[in-house]
Amino acid sequence: MPNHISSEKRVRQDKKRQAYNRFYKVMAKRAIKDVVSATTYSDAEQKLRRASEVLDRIADRGIIHKNYAANHKSKLAAHVNKLKKAA
Repeated sequence: MPNHISSEKRVRQDKKRQAYNRFYKVMAKRAIKDVVSATTYSDAEQKLRRASEVLDRIADRGIIHKNYAANHKSKLAAHVNKLKKAA
């Protein structure tokens, strides 16, 4: 346990921040899974828009790195384009 008041406060803040970050990271992972699990092009396209919004939002907040978001958006777009060609 911390010995200083400021250290105790830091522990409290870290717990809150960890829960906040975990919530948004799980939201992003679910959005990514939704796109990958989509079977039709139109459904995948809608879910890709939603996933892109989520990834951009959490990248802006600093929860994930902006390149991480960009890489995932690119991979998901390639996946959706494969569905389009298959249809």
